[in-house]
Parts: sequence; structure tokens; C-alpha cells
Amino acid sequence: MSYYNRLTIQEREDIKYGLLVGESIRSLALRMGRSPSTVYREVKRNCDDDGEYRPCLADQLARRRRGLYARRLDRNDALRLIAFSMLRARWSPEQISVWLKLNFTEDCDMRLSHESLYTYLYALPRGSLRKELLSYLRQHRKSRRPRSRGEDRRGQIPDMISIEERPAEVADRSVPGHWEGDLILGKHNRTSLGTLVERTTRTVILVPLESRDAESVRKAFARELKSLPRQMRLSLTYDQGKEMAEHRLFTKDTKMVVYFAHPASPWERGTNENTNGLIRQFFPKGTDFSEVSRYQIKKVQHLLNGRPRKATGFQTPYEAFKALLQ
Repeated sequence: MSYYNRLTIQEREDIKYGLLVGESIRSLALRMGRSPSTVYREVKRNCDDDGEYRPCLADQLARRRRGLYARRLDRNDALRLIAFSMLRARWSPEQISVWLKLNFTEDCDMRLSHESLYTYLYALPRGSLRKELLSYLRQHRKSRRPRSRGEDRRGQIPDMISIEERPAEVADRSVPGHWEGDLILGKHNRTSLGTLVERTTRTVILVPLESRDAESVRKAFARELKSLPRQMRLSLTYDQGKEMAEHRLFTKDTKMVVYFAHPASPWERGTNENTNGLIRQFFPKGTDFSEVSRYQIKKVQHLLNGRPRKATGFQTPYEAFKALLQ
């Protein structure tokens, strides 16, 4: 079979979404024009320990098996030029990584984690280039010290799906139904309000919360989102707050995949961050949300969705959302 007959990354993403909504292997294969055995082998080969299919990882592994995989810095000349230039200016790998995220928000190929940059530098063959680039690091080690294998004291959320695995259609807003979520904290951080915003239409949903523990947030968010048409609830991008620790149950309940942004990276949920600023016009810092009724919260939601937005060509979110359903 030629390379062009192999599964594409888009087909792998289709498989993931199909599995999430309960579609059978045979139905998936028929819709994709593929043999059921092809889809079955693909899913069986590329499921993680929890039985979840990961399309991006599957595509990377397939490319490695065919000898097509290359490190990002090797295959992207522009990225390599920028990274090396910044190293020569004595920027740290972490500073380079953050700058790339801020300046290439819509181009995933121009992203680079600081760990990937360190790994690339220390894997370079011995020679003048390797010696030069390593000399720009603040600690001039000839080899990388092993990282601590102790417990991560931040307490990571289990089974997170990184924003790096999010389909391109989410980043370029070409397909509606992808949401961003967050919490706005109230007085003394004791009360909170859930905020959800759809990336294409800027439709806002405000979620009253009695508590911000994982179970309460999951149930409240799911209750609001399940009232939407199925085609308008595809995914949710969230930060790594503990209130989303029950994301797997949330996905099971809503059929929405949850993608997690990197720590301290609010620009990866820019639509939500901007919307939170609008919400603060109605609920300034110090608001005690336990004293705000559901009626008052939903009234603000209505006002926000009925206000024209520049990003939607001065349509209101209500109008933009309705147009997509016709």
C-alpha cells in the first residue's frame, strides 16, 4: 500500500470523535470509506492504558514506523533559526518557548517546549555547533542531568489531553462547537462563577456554582452544555485547575473532549480571558456570588449575547449562533 492510502491525521481525528459519541467500528469504517479491519487495527494499536484512542500520538508513531518522523527543529528551518538566534542572545529555553507561544498563537508548527529544546541541544553530534550552543546556556554542562523522579507536588490532573493534541479546526475557528472554560473567583476566593464561551460565535454561558469542587463544577457545566444542539458541543479547552479533575466523566456525559492548556498560559484560552474581562464589568472583583441570584447571572448572560461583537462582523453572538444552525 502506498503512503497516500494510509490513514491521515484528519481520519484519525474522525475516529476519535466517532468513538467518543459511541459510533461502532463498522459504522466508522463505512463513513470513512475504509475497511473495518483497518479501523479496528488502528484503534487496537493506539489506545492508551485507559483504552482511549489518541490520534496525534497514533500519527506520530505511524510516521516513525515509516521513517518519516523528524524532530520539529530539524524539519522547520524558520523555527530553528529563531531558536538559535535567541540562544545566541542569551535567552533561556524557557524564555524562547514562552515567546514562541505568545507570537505564534495560531501556528502550532512554530511552538517549542523548553524541554524539547534542551533535548535537541544535548542530542546534537559533538562538534563546534553543539559546543557553541551549549555555551549560551546559563549552566554550561556537557550533558543533561536527569530530572527528579519524585512526586510532582503540583498534583497533576490524571489522564489530561494536552492542547497540543487539539485538532487544527479548533485553532483556526473553522468549525463551530468548540468552547473555552474558566472560573471567575468572588470575594476572598470563597465563591465562584463558571464561564463558558464558544470560540467561533463568542456565545457566552454563565454557570452559577454552589461550590467549585470537581464534582460540582462537572455537573453544573454538563447541565448547561447538554441543552445545546449536538453539533455545537464538540470540545472544551480548560486550564489545569483542579475543578476539572473529573474531565473523563464530563466527556462521558456530554461527548465533549476536554483539552488542557499549558500551566500559566492564559493566551491559549484567549477568547475566554477576553470574555472574562467583559463579565467583570458586571461582576467586579470582590463580588460575593453567593449573594447573586441565578436570575441576575442569566440576565448578564443575555446582555452579553445580545451585544454586537467586532469579532463576528458586529453580529450579536445570538445572531451568529442562530445562523450556524440554519
